[in-house]
Parts: sequence; structure tokens; C-alpha cells
Amino acid sequence: MQKIAALYDRAGALVQGPIVEGAALLLVRLALAGVFWRSGRSKVVEGSWLEISDTTRFLFENEYAGVPISPDLAAPMATYAEHLFPILLVLGLATRFSALALLGMTMVIQLFVYPEAWWQVHVLWAALAAVLIVRGGGILSLDHGIQKLRQ
Repeated sequence: MQKIAALYDRAGALVQGPIVEGAALLLVRLALAGVFWRSGRSKVVEGSWLEISDTTRFLFENEYAGVPISPDLAAPMATYAEHLFPILLVLGLATRFSALALLGMTMVIQLFVYPEAWWQVHVLWAALAAVLIVRGGGILSLDHGIQKLRQ
């Protein structure tokens, strides 16, 4: 039994290193960024960078009407946020702030748009964001490089 415990302790020590943690946090950043990036791209005219589509405007005026912000403001805010914050997450730049912003968007979607989707989808987005808010971007992020330069 002690051999198994010692093996378990050694395996635990291996995965607790900064490189493995950094790789895991990179995967978390990519997963959360991917969700919101794809959503952001679905809001723009195909072939354009940030031209908001008529479909997006319609959705914000009708299906997302519960959001307590004017659709004329909410549509561009959501579209731009779903492009900016995923890019920052992939780079690991302003990771905690970006994850907090996406957690805020998740909660707006949960409370005002799709309240039935918590256990199917939103809890996973919230968990990914929470990990990044608590742990940061890890060693494989620009945040880490900037912090090293500042020391």
C-alpha cells in the first residue's frame, strides 16, 4: 500500500509543476475563448470582420429582449466583447480581467436570455472562467512574461 501511495505522490508532484499547470491553463483559455469567439463570429456578416449582421440585430431585438440594455447598444457590445476577450485569452493577456468579463456575459445570458441552460452549458463556461480568474493565465501567457519583466 505504501508503494502505491508513494507512486501517487510522485505522480502528483510531476503534474503540479509550472509547465504542466501552464499547459492546463492554456487549454482552459483556449476552451473558453473558443466558445465566445465562435459566438462572436456568428454575429457578424460573413466575410466581414466586425460588421454586425441583420440577424444579430433581430435576435437582440426579439429573442434576447430580456437583456436590460437597449438592443442598439447590446448587439455591438456583445459582438465586440466576443471578439476582444477571446483574443486576449488566447494570448494570455489581461487573463483575469478577460475571464471576468466573459463570466459576466455568461451570467447575463443565464439570467436574461437562456435561464434553463445552467446545467447544460453555462456552468461549464462559469467554471472555466472561475479557474482563470483564480489562477491567471499561467506560465505560458503574456501576463506571466510581463510580470517577469516588471520584477
